[in-house]
Amino acid sequence: MYPNGVTYPAKLQAIIDLFVSLPEEEKRENLIAYAEQAGKHEPKPGETFELEDVRKDEECTDTVGVYLHVTPERRVSFKVTLGEKVQTLTKSMASILCRGLDGCFLEEILDLPSDFVPQIVGGHLVRIRSQTVYYVLTRMKTACKIYRDRLRAEV
Repeated sequence: MYPNGVTYPAKLQAIIDLFVSLPEEEKRENLIAYAEQAGKHEPKPGETFELEDVRKDEECTDTVGVYLHVTPERRVSFKVTLGEKVQTLTKSMASILCRGLDGCFLEEILDLPSDFVPQIVGGHLVRIRSQTVYYVLTRMKTACKIYRDRLRAEV
């Protein structure tokens, strides 16, 4: 649940529930499996997006692209591109977030607290890879904010 009593988006909650139920070793194995699925979340040729943000930031080992699609109902979906040097944990989180946030309303993404991340990756990895585990979520939320601000400016 969000701090204000709202539950997480259903797809994300299912992923959280899975990871919470796993011992540490299986949690790591599942993170690797999600990392291996990251390529499934790349943009397809000819796809168009409301916002494309491709860059290499100081806190990441390679270029990451975040692609935002928003429906007229303001439901979002994300695609990502990840450079070959991007760490496994970043790939895992990208895959988890693309899947878990698919179909959420724009406002749900903007209001989403990051407190679920340790439940997925475990406290130990959060401590040693703190920038990595939150990086993609921060980029996705920033893309949503930029898109929302553009909409407001058009009015």
